[in-house]
Amino acid sequence: MSMSREAETLSNGSQRSDLRMELDDCMAALDLFLSNKFAEALDHLQSKTKDSMYHALTYATILEMQAMMTFDPHDILAAGNTMKDAQAVCQRFRKKSTMAGSFNSLINRQAGELTEEEIHAEVCYAECLLQRAALTFLQDENMISFIRGGIKVRSSYQTYKELHNIVQSAQYTQGDSHSHFEGGVKLGVGAFNLTLSLLPTRILRLLEFVGFSGNKEYGLQQLQEGASTQSFRAFLCTMLLLCYHTFMSFVLGTGEGDVGDAEALLQPYLKRYPKGAIFLFFAGRIEEIKGNLDAAIARFEECCEAQQHWKQFHHMCYWELMWCFTYKRQWKMAYFYADLLCKENSWSKATYAYMKAAYLSMLTEEDCKPFGEDEVEIFRQMPGMKQKIAGKSLPTEKFAIRKARRYLSPNPLPLPVPPLEMMYIWNGYAVIGKHRDLTEGMLDTLNQAQRTLERAPVTEHTVDDQCLVSLLKGLCLKHLGCHEEAEQYFNLIHINETLIRYDHYLVPNALLEHGLLCMELGRKEEGVKYLETAKHNYKNYSMESRTHFRIQAALHNAKSAVENGDSVP
Repeated sequence: MSMSREAETLSNGSQRSDLRMELDDCMAALDLFLSNKFAEALDHLQSKTKDSMYHALTYATILEMQAMMTFDPHDILAAGNTMKDAQAVCQRFRKKSTMAGSFNSLINRQAGELTEEEIHAEVCYAECLLQRAALTFLQDENMISFIRGGIKVRSSYQTYKELHNIVQSAQYTQGDSHSHFEGGVKLGVGAFNLTLSLLPTRILRLLEFVGFSGNKEYGLQQLQEGASTQSFRAFLCTMLLLCYHTFMSFVLGTGEGDVGDAEALLQPYLKRYPKGAIFLFFAGRIEEIKGNLDAAIARFEECCEAQQHWKQFHHMCYWELMWCFTYKRQWKMAYFYADLLCKENSWSKATYAYMKAAYLSMLTEEDCKPFGEDEVEIFRQMPGMKQKIAGKSLPTEKFAIRKARRYLSPNPLPLPVPPLEMMYIWNGYAVIGKHRDLTEGMLDTLNQAQRTLERAPVTEHTVDDQCLVSLLKGLCLKHLGCHEEAEQYFNLIHINETLIRYDHYLVPNALLEHGLLCMELGRKEEGVKYLETAKHNYKNYSMESRTHFRIQAALHNAKSAVENGDSVP
């Protein structure tokens, strides 16, 4: 591989800096960003975004991170357009027609013909496509979006595969900036393998048909190796791993992330950036999923105090603080943060309003008065708050609006435990299950709700409400070690399946939870049977994609257990 490159004169008459200087400059901008100097970081990069692929990519990456924090449609559109511009800059540095068509004998051609700049252009180009795909996935959990997004980024996937082969090739000669290039390859290969491994089987089959495949363990390994270097991509590898261990494994899985790994990844960054908002946020999230709620609350509050420039970090903390106080059953404090989000953040006004009304519904009439709001009125306003991001409705928002329909009638029938139901949607029981006192407290609230339902006259919602309470009680009892009683509650939902009128999502989710309990008790064959039934026998219900993600994670864990030598009765 040729490593030499001559300085070229740009249109403005200045000299283009060499690749190493560009990378060093972008690392300096990244350092500013991680030190909460967000505006300075962007200013540092902007003047060179038209002439340097790494400046263009870094600038677009920071805007994408902002979009991922705000979920604001304008931020998402701006980030997508900026990443598209960065992709065009990277295209200018690529060897003409190198990867445009067939990849036959690509290794030989690249190893012998590409300059170091050109091979970096390939990995940067692939990264632009990967990040554009991430925005697509972020906007909607709908299965079709994953398929369309997946097919659209096939070029990125294939490029990363080929670049990975090149790194392994005996003909490849390492350049001065090899560690940055290799880090980019590990980021892409790791991200694709991890993300694809999380997708439900029916989507994987479609993607495998067009050449995609994913291995979760290999993806995590590649990202771990990328995170352990001093390269430009080490931070992004670390961020993706932290997101997986603390968020993706909960929201799109069964809570199987490794908190120990997350802490080990975070500590060096916290030491270097003790007031870095991003790292304080993850420190809070780690404490939260460990069940150390007071420590988590302190970290999130510290994160808010650390910087005032990007309110988006505050909103992320408000969301987590809302859940921390939900787990503690401190409804007034949870309402306070839901109200802040409703006023300040535009991701989903309907979801925030639903949570406000949900918390008010848990208070007595006297407790509600200081807030000056009525939950019935808030629930009734929700249909008018529905919005679309990139043409797609948010699944959580659709769920909340559908649940609030009950309040549109003149004499509405109240939802039994709306905050506790939404807590299940976000897998919050995996968090409180680590602390007996939190779980027992939630079970007390559910027992009270059950007694209220038993005293109330029978309505068209009675069976649905009783089944919801049964699902949530089953989860609490499972975490408290009352396994037989938990199974009885999960079975109760299946027995009443034909009587459920609206909340059809309860049945496949009860089967999912029953399957997880069986596997926990060593009855893996029975557990897999419940999971397969949930996967194949139900469709068109609320939050279906999220349930399928969790089923896939559970089946993957069952398969891994068998491969590791655990017996299946």
